[in-house]
Amino acid sequence: MKNIIVTGGAGFIGSNFVHYVVKHQPEVHVTVLDKLTYAGNRANLAGLPEDRVELVVGDIADSQLVNQLVAKADAVVHYAAESHNDNSLKDPSPFIQTNLVGTYTLLEACRLHGVRFHHVSTDEVYGDLPLREDLPGHGEGVGEKFTDQSPYNPSSPYSASKAGSDLLVRAWVRSFGLQATISNCSNNYGPYQHIEKFIPRQITNILSGNRPKLYGDGKNVRDWIHTEDHSAAVWLILTKGHIGETYLIGANGEKNNKEVLEDILTLMGQDPHDYDHVKDRPGHDLRYAIDATKLETELGWRPQFTNFEEGLAHTIQWYTDNQAWWQAEKAAVEAKYAENGQ
Repeated sequence: MKNIIVTGGAGFIGSNFVHYVVKHQPEVHVTVLDKLTYAGNRANLAGLPEDRVELVVGDIADSQLVNQLVAKADAVVHYAAESHNDNSLKDPSPFIQTNLVGTYTLLEACRLHGVRFHHVSTDEVYGDLPLREDLPGHGEGVGEKFTDQSPYNPSSPYSASKAGSDLLVRAWVRSFGLQATISNCSNNYGPYQHIEKFIPRQITNILSGNRPKLYGDGKNVRDWIHTEDHSAAVWLILTKGHIGETYLIGANGEKNNKEVLEDILTLMGQDPHDYDHVKDRPGHDLRYAIDATKLETELGWRPQFTNFEEGLAHTIQWYTDNQAWWQAEKAAVEAKYAENGQ
């Protein structure tokens, strides 16, 4: 593959994938298609070679633009999405437009031009799992982790829109023979993540002299994966994955939010209990956990960032070294949370 389109490539996970491709695949040219909403940032692509990375500012639901770009591509890697759960609870409409209509527009263009398509999705489409202490034998229960056979049970407008986009991809594979794959990944962390998200919000609160915030009792569990490992997995699926298959990407990184916040405080030289409890998010999923066995056995993928504290320290250092990247937005983000008592 010499020419790929990365939708949402100026966002957090998408831009990390672009950096990964530039570093590891020197023969590949990347066209980034990004609407540059609040979550997209030109600075995320700063320093990349202009002869290998082109940024096109546009909407994935713009069929004319999408067709023009896809006609010249070998593959589309689809990261673009409205992705913040809290925002979907306030106004679901952008999530329907981008995640459903946008994905449909890309699928039709890829079908028209015979272009390979990879759809990047989330483990949130499966709903949530019981906390480990609520499982039989305290953790040895049926349904302990999500697999590609887990039923869809989305909890929020965001996860419902992503579930719908997954099903569109599956339908286009079956109905039209589209050369497509899907990946559902657990929670990413690393550089370039918008400061509305949990880990960078806490890091930047501490750097700004504000007390960090924890939803509810903090028992909600997420399965964390460093974005570099996610990028490596997506490239492997794009080039070696079996058409029509869904692969789950996870690194056995289960941690509850309380543990993550206390790890951040400790790594930043603070009292690990120096934070405020705030009201919980409506419909807050209890636990996510990924079984990546299929990806490991079929394609030979293995995560490299297996020490969460080490990856977290690397992430803290990035936000410390790049304060100009986030400082201008910090006050507005916190004001938005404060409106909801969070």
